[in-house]
Amino acid sequence: MQENWVSVMFAMAGGVVLSIGNLCTQYALAFAGLSVTEVITASMTVVVGTTLNYLLDDKINKAETLFSGVGCFLIAVCLASAVHSSNAADNIAKLSSLSRIEDLESRNDTEEKMKFGTADFLAELEKKRAIKVFGKNTFVGLYIALFAGVCFSLFSPAFNLATNDQWHTLNKGAAKLVVYTAFFWFSLSCFVLAIILNITFLYCPVLNLPRSSVKSYLKDWNGRGWSFLAGLLCGLGNGLQFMAGEAAGYAAADAVQALPLVSTFWGVVLFGEYQRSSRRTYVLLASMLLMFAVAVVILMASAGHRKMDIVTCPETLQKTDS
Repeated sequence: MQENWVSVMFAMAGGVVLSIGNLCTQYALAFAGLSVTEVITASMTVVVGTTLNYLLDDKINKAETLFSGVGCFLIAVCLASAVHSSNAADNIAKLSSLSRIEDLESRNDTEEKMKFGTADFLAELEKKRAIKVFGKNTFVGLYIALFAGVCFSLFSPAFNLATNDQWHTLNKGAAKLVVYTAFFWFSLSCFVLAIILNITFLYCPVLNLPRSSVKSYLKDWNGRGWSFLAGLLCGLGNGLQFMAGEAAGYAAADAVQALPLVSTFWGVVLFGEYQRSSRRTYVLLASMLLMFAVAVVILMASAGHRKMDIVTCPETLQKTDS
C-alpha cells in the first residue's frame, strides 16, 4: 500500500461520492418519485461520467457512437424534468377537489382502500410520508437529483484512475491496483461514510424531519431487510460494472445505467406513480423511456477493447539480443 497509496485514495474517493449520491437520492425520491429521480441521476452519470471515462481510457470507444448515446441521455434528462413538472401540475389539479388535506384525517380508518392516483390517495400518502412534499417547490427534487447525478458521475472515473493510473501518479515500477483490491477500498470508504452521514442526520435532521437517535434506529427494523437487499444489489452491480470497465472500457460499462427502465416499472406498477395522470404526462413519460432505451443500446454499441500493458521479461530480452 505504501507504493500505490495514491490509487487507494482514488478508489476511496469514488466510494465517498457514491455514498453522498446514494443519500441524496433517498431525499430526491420523496420529491420527484422513483421514475424521474432514477432517469435524472443515471443520465447525469452518463453525460458527465462517460465523457470523463472516454478521455481517461485513451478513447478506446467509438466516439461517434458513444456521444450519440450521451446526447440521447441528455435529452432524457430534459424529458424527465418535463414529466416531473407535468405530473406535479396533475397532482395539484387532483388535490384541488379536496377543501383541505386535514379533512382526510377525520375520515374513518375502515374506509375502502383508496385507488392509486386519486386525490384521496395522494393526501393519504402525504400523511404517511416522513418527508412532507405538499407545498414545497416542485424543483427541489430535481435539484437534489441533479446533485446526486453529479456525485454518481464521478465515482466511476475515480475508480478508473485507481486501477489504470492514467495520470501517472505511481512511482516507476509500482504495481497498479487490480479491480478486486480497488473495489475493497471503494466499498470500505462508502460504508464508513454512510455510517457517519446517517448518524449525523439522525441527530441533526433536515427538511423538517423529526430528530431521532441510534437507539431508536436499532429498535426499528421495519423495512430494514429491504434496505440490506438494496445495498447488496448495489454492491454487486458496482462490482460487475467495474469488471466490465476493465474489459470493454469504463465509458461503455456505463450502460449499467439502464436501471431506470426497471425502476419505472416498479414505480408505476407497485407504487402507483402517474396513475390517473393527464395524457400529456403519459406522452412525456413514454418519450422519456424510449429515449433512454435508445441511449442504452447506442452506448453498448460503442464498446471497445482495452489495450493490455505488455511486460517484457529479462530472459526474453537476452534471447533477442543473442
